[in-house]
Amino acid sequence: MSARPTACAVIIPAHNEAATLPATLRSLKAAAAHRAVPGVPLVTVVAADACTDGTAAVARRVGARVVELARRNVGVARAAAAEEALRLLRPYEHGLWIATTDADTVVPADWLAHQLRHAEEGWECLVGTVRLTPHPLLHPAVVAKHNAQYFAGRPADSVLWTHPHIHGANLGVTAAAYRAAGGFPPLAHSEDRALVAALQRQHRRILRTDRCPVLTSSRPDHRAPHGLGAALNILARAPGDRPDSRD
Repeated sequence: MSARPTACAVIIPAHNEAATLPATLRSLKAAAAHRAVPGVPLVTVVAADACTDGTAAVARRVGARVVELARRNVGVARAAAAEEALRLLRPYEHGLWIATTDADTVVPADWLAHQLRHAEEGWECLVGTVRLTPHPLLHPAVVAKHNAQYFAGRPADSVLWTHPHIHGANLGVTAAAYRAAGGFPPLAHSEDRALVAALQRQHRRILRTDRCPVLTSSRPDHRAPHGLGAALNILARAPGDRPDSRD
């Protein structure tokens, strides 16, 4: 059954992201101002995890809510941000949509409109895709290898691509489905995959779409030990390998 979302939360885990977080938050502000976003309560929560820089201060300056913790665990951080969002928007929890991205990612202007439109259609989870931002230390040959793997099997009409990827940088879920699935588990990596797997086991309505990709960092000094940056480094070192780059 479709239901118009009554509120929206954007959650962002961050570990020493004072340099990249401003661009993320600016893009979210533009997405929130999109003409197709319904006039619903919206909060952005940043989980500043084991930060030794100005990440928390940067987030507060632009009006984001901040949860500070010292776990150095992305699953714990993402869950802490979600719990704070659920607390802040408790009166709207029945119709709350939780969107999640990363602190080194820029979302397009229609990102929230895209997610909320599909929430209104009755989808309980949206699993999106990413594109790499250029980086001076990332060789074009590595980008080409990554793209060959990432887009393998994509049909000519990419709109119809039910892709295999899962990214915490481009994910959305209803609060009800999130609660029922147990939320983000306390994993140092792959917490996004674990949540989607739990939703699949519960036969939730999950939309995998390439319609609204986000731009994510291709920096070599990555934060996640098993994430996209690590996979790119493996590609650069071992041209014959096919690392898993879905995080």
